[in-house]
Amino acid sequence: MTISADDDATLIGRVRAGDTDAYAVLVRRHASMAMRTAVLLGAGSDAEDAVQEALVKAFRSLDRFHVDRPFRPWLLRIVANEARNAHRSAVRRSAREERDARALPTLLDDPSVDVADREAKEQVLAAVERLPATQRRVVVCRYLLELDEAETSVVLGVPRGTVKSRLSRGLGRLRDDLGSMIEEVDHA
Repeated sequence: MTISADDDATLIGRVRAGDTDAYAVLVRRHASMAMRTAVLLGAGSDAEDAVQEALVKAFRSLDRFHVDRPFRPWLLRIVANEARNAHRSAVRRSAREERDARALPTLLDDPSVDVADREAKEQVLAAVERLPATQRRVVVCRYLLELDEAETSVVLGVPRGTVKSRLSRGLGRLRDDLGSMIEEVDHA
């Protein structure tokens, strides 16, 4: 069996036994989702640093990880915390708006998407950005990161009921904010 065929629990066991190459496999397996999580939860241009810090913290805390639970939500919770810290730092520096404005187009730079789709995505992302932070984080996890309720609960460190209520309120605000655009999609 090759290393890439190992499941996360097996890799974690190997890391705990001193095999740092196994951690490199875990990092490769989850790095792109970790980066998306950091960017979408507000780390902006500090996303790489937040992910790097989260990966170091995860490595140092791996002995406390319960292998009977899924690794990805546990790691993404650490990433989410680091992303929040990065976001707070960015707000204090007051250059956050400029960095966010530069970071958003990179999420939309897909040449296969026509202009109308790109404009619609920009409107949706702008509306998501206007949500209160608690609602924005849940919407991002559920719809942009495609996490289920249980994973979102673990990543954000809140009960599933809180995920449901924040998601409901956030979607209601988005519906109000994007009104006519949503009606067009419903009728299409």
